[in-house]
Amino acid sequence: MNLTLFVVVLLTAIALVVMAMGIARLISPRSYNQQKGEAYECGIPTRGKSWMQFKVGYYLFAILFLMFDVETVFLFPWAVTVQSSGIYGLLNILFFMLILILGLAYAWKKGALEWK
Repeated sequence: MNLTLFVVVLLTAIALVVMAMGIARLISPRSYNQQKGEAYECGIPTRGKSWMQFKVGYYLFAILFLMFDVETVFLFPWAVTVQSSGIYGLLNILFFMLILILGLAYAWKKGALEWK
């Protein structure tokens, strides 16, 4: 029974996705012109090369920001259920925070937080 339910849910999900994409393709407006293929940033046409390299520090900073942003998303459900989770929940969140603090210390030691 569980297998048939799984297959039905899977086929329903696939059908809904395919139908949504098909309907969007049918009713979406189409206009093709050369200007759509040009590089465009902040409402101003680019001058010169639009492809340039960025320092890897920008990416590291962004990844660290996302990592600690996701951390807060994981902390919120714990904060809501902190009273019912008891000491086991406290130990789990302390272990989670320890891993994050070690990650922050490693990034700090490597200089990923310095904006050069």
